[in-house]
Amino acid sequence: MDHRTRVLAAVGTTVLLFLAVQLGALALIEPFHDADRQAVEDPGNPTNSLVYFAVILVATGFMLATFRYDLEWIVRALVVGVSVMLAWFVLTELVPPVVTAGSMNVLAVAAALGVGAALVLYPEWYVIDATGVLMGAGAAALFGISFGLLPALLLLAGLAIYDAVSVYRTEHMLDLAAGVMDLKIPVVLVVPTTLSYSYLADGEGADPDASDPDASGGGEANPSDGDSVPEDDPAADAGRDALFIGLGDAIIPTILVASAAYFLEAGALSVPGIALNLPALGAIVGTLAGLVVLMGMVLKGRPHAGLPLLNGGAIGGYLLGALASGVPIAAALGL
Repeated sequence: MDHRTRVLAAVGTTVLLFLAVQLGALALIEPFHDADRQAVEDPGNPTNSLVYFAVILVATGFMLATFRYDLEWIVRALVVGVSVMLAWFVLTELVPPVVTAGSMNVLAVAAALGVGAALVLYPEWYVIDATGVLMGAGAAALFGISFGLLPALLLLAGLAIYDAVSVYRTEHMLDLAAGVMDLKIPVVLVVPTTLSYSYLADGEGADPDASDPDASGGGEANPSDGDSVPEDDPAADAGRDALFIGLGDAIIPTILVASAAYFLEAGALSVPGIALNLPALGAIVGTLAGLVVLMGMVLKGRPHAGLPLLNGGAIGGYLLGALASGVPIAAALGL
């Protein structure tokens, strides 16, 4: 198998990872609803989007400050802690309560702590990816049932604009990328293009001119030699050992997928184990279409903001699915 074929296979694997996050989120909607995991009292309040956007800005500034003052361990500890918490939420719904202590599912807690231990002791790419899918599905489901249709649409639109500005104008997401790559934490999805690739051995991280795997957006491919490749070079994908894309790129559009399935009455599709309707399916297809276009762009060797394409695809697919279901456009927009 030549390298170009392996790269295409890696792109296909990236699509499957995104799909796993989306289907996982849909499968968790009902369990999270039953467990009263909704994070806000009024999911339809548009100011919820402003609060979440502000949290992202503060978190980004905090991370950049820790990198500047060589306090990266704080970021790593926080991300591992959040990973354990989200894993606990998800695994509590998936692991049968065979052993309990009061209302606590002991096996789910032990498994969640095992996720944290794996991230600390052996954060190889498959550990990062497995944790990323678990976290992504849990986070998207939590936010999906907490953001009504209008807040979800506003959130996706606002983050798409912010991602474009932060990558193409201020470029501070590139600085963030340079910092997080060495931490070996599940803020990226890592898809090798060679069987011999080791994320642990790739200890020096990626050149920020060639990748942008931030937690809130940006899809990228990383040349293995750390050098940026001219965008119009037809052999630009010739040296990559792995593709990287931010976990946030999977989570953010999936919030709309989950919100559409949870809040919009558009006739459920009969799919065992998941909550799904045509608008949510449209958002899934739109997200994956945007992902394929994004990966085609970044394989040419330059960083690109992921959320404009991914969120735009999700919103477009959602609205088309809503119209096909006979839902009035005002209702689809949550007005």
